[in-house]
Amino acid sequence: MFEIDIDLIKKYDKPGPRYTSYPTAPHFTEEFTHEKYLDEIITTNNAANAPDLSLYYHLPFCDTLCYFCGCNMIITRNRDRIQTYLKYLKNEIDLLRSYIKTDRKVAQLHWGGGTPTHLNPDEINDLVSYIKNSFEFTATPENGCEIDPRELTREHLEALKNGGFNRISMGVQDFNEKVQKAVNRIQPEDMTRKVVNWVRELGFESINLDLIYGLPFQTVEDFANTVDKIIDIAPDRIAVFNYAHVPWMKKHMALIKEEDIPEPQVKLEILKMTVEKLTSAGYVFIGMDHFSKPEDDLAKAFKEKRLYRNFQGYSTNAGADLYGMGITSIGQIGKAFAQNHKTEKEYYQALDEGLLPIVKGAYMNDDDIIRREVIMKIMCDFELKYETIEKKFDIDFEKYFAWGLSRFDQMINDGLLTIQDRKITVNEIGRLLIRNIAMNFDGYIERKEDVGRYSRTV
Repeated sequence: MFEIDIDLIKKYDKPGPRYTSYPTAPHFTEEFTHEKYLDEIITTNNAANAPDLSLYYHLPFCDTLCYFCGCNMIITRNRDRIQTYLKYLKNEIDLLRSYIKTDRKVAQLHWGGGTPTHLNPDEINDLVSYIKNSFEFTATPENGCEIDPRELTREHLEALKNGGFNRISMGVQDFNEKVQKAVNRIQPEDMTRKVVNWVRELGFESINLDLIYGLPFQTVEDFANTVDKIIDIAPDRIAVFNYAHVPWMKKHMALIKEEDIPEPQVKLEILKMTVEKLTSAGYVFIGMDHFSKPEDDLAKAFKEKRLYRNFQGYSTNAGADLYGMGITSIGQIGKAFAQNHKTEKEYYQALDEGLLPIVKGAYMNDDDIIRREVIMKIMCDFELKYETIEKKFDIDFEKYFAWGLSRFDQMINDGLLTIQDRKITVNEIGRLLIRNIAMNFDGYIERKEDVGRYSRTV
């Protein structure tokens, strides 16, 4: 069982990046254009031993508004609007396909949102067919899709399974009815159980359930009831996210009354209880906010130090070129990150002009590449040998990262990590606070150039 000291967690609770990329998204600029992205695509495509592909499709539409949602989504029931979007999504596929060698295979596919299953089964079948006709897949790809049980039919899941999807992710947040009403997401326990049973009956390899702590009216006792029910449902993976109340960024969050949100002390007690219950039940604590059964691929990758981190969080597919398609989606190709336009109008206009619909991005310089490697090693392997980085980049690790290393004394004293024989090892409690540890290797923070407004680390 993983035990948590609340006073220690409170000490390190501050805003910080999630490091799904480095540089992080606040450092993307509009100086990074279609042309720069295209140059990087062509360069990586023509390289010897070009990596496999990871494809992300952003399907932003939802039926109803969840007040806690931090995603880029569009509330609509207009099927014509959805059909127009799917037409342009296919146009983006065609444009990208024209620049990518046909022998490069897809190792990972993910549909996110919004709510991908706001598409009806016929629309799912059509889009899957288009993707499969456009790209060749590896023999054992990881194909995941986010679903919403509230408008889901078994036919939706059958369409996904027939299309080659093998992993499902579903939000639960909290089974407490009062909490559900406060965030405008009514999802009874029996509905969730029914959909999980469908997923298992249809033979999907893995199911992930998301929980959120810090929502209105949550208490330790009530959320413990939800966690117990989740343990009984026994999903393969569980993600436990901290609700970030940012109405200045997401205006609809103002529909949540701040006075109804648990006090910070209560949030930390909920987190402590959740982590301790899940680990006592046999789930492996991967890091930050992810848990999995020991036999799941994520736990195996964690044990074998094969974890990878991208815009979908922790992944088992390291090294693939990530192509993001659809509005707001982000790609990671070679030395470049690129984000698509955020509105349908701008997205459509760029594609009508034959341009990759890029609004901003970043091109990693030499320092970014070194620091990204270190941050990803720390975030995914939870250990780092100085010598490994020195050999790869021909640097003196202790001189290059003198600022960050000088800030570790307190973390060492608090048991977050150890440094011995020129090797950093992150301890169990440090995995929960891994964002805090990684921030010490962030050059933008060191140079006081960081301008992002981030969620709190716990």
